[in-house]
Amino acid sequence: MEEISLFLNSIDFNWSWIETVAVAFSISYVVLAAKGNIWCWFFAILSVSIYIFLCYEAKLFAETILQIFYLIMAFIGYFTWINSNKKFTAKQLSISNHILIIFSGAIITFLIGFYLATYTEAKMPIIDSFTTCFSIIATFLVIKKILENWIYWIIIDLVSIYIYFSRDLHLTSLLFLVYTVIAIIGYFNWKKKLQYD
Repeated sequence: MEEISLFLNSIDFNWSWIETVAVAFSISYVVLAAKGNIWCWFFAILSVSIYIFLCYEAKLFAETILQIFYLIMAFIGYFTWINSNKKFTAKQLSISNHILIIFSGAIITFLIGFYLATYTEAKMPIIDSFTTCFSIIATFLVIKKILENWIYWIIIDLVSIYIYFSRDLHLTSLLFLVYTVIAIIGYFNWKKKLQYD
């Protein structure tokens, strides 16, 4: 216990009020999404608006672009969900679809990472590109109400914990730990709401 206490005391936690607000909105988004509640998109709009600024300041350029994408997708998600059936139902994709998604995502991750490493001052360009690319994919899966989106998010969230902690966004790294837990819960919640053809 003493070693853990010394370790925590040695870390210069850099928590700001704006990051705290972004985290609160983000948790609200994920909890509501896990429940299949349409209001999740409202909190997504608020949280990503703040994270656009935070990621740019941290020189996480791919993540900044990702947050802009999230902002657009939050509006699309809201209008897609509001125009779908009133009762929330989830769907599944085939294994072959997921193999294609993962293969395509890996190629795009490498290309974006190579570009960022060569032409920008981006930190951790490959890892940053991985979370960016697969977060875009997972967001589309959320909008389409695909159950496996939560599996993608669990992996993305675990990688993101490391990214944000290493960039001194400690509260955000804790947020992604919470995200991981909520993603696991979300998977089982959505599994109960599967639509079988």
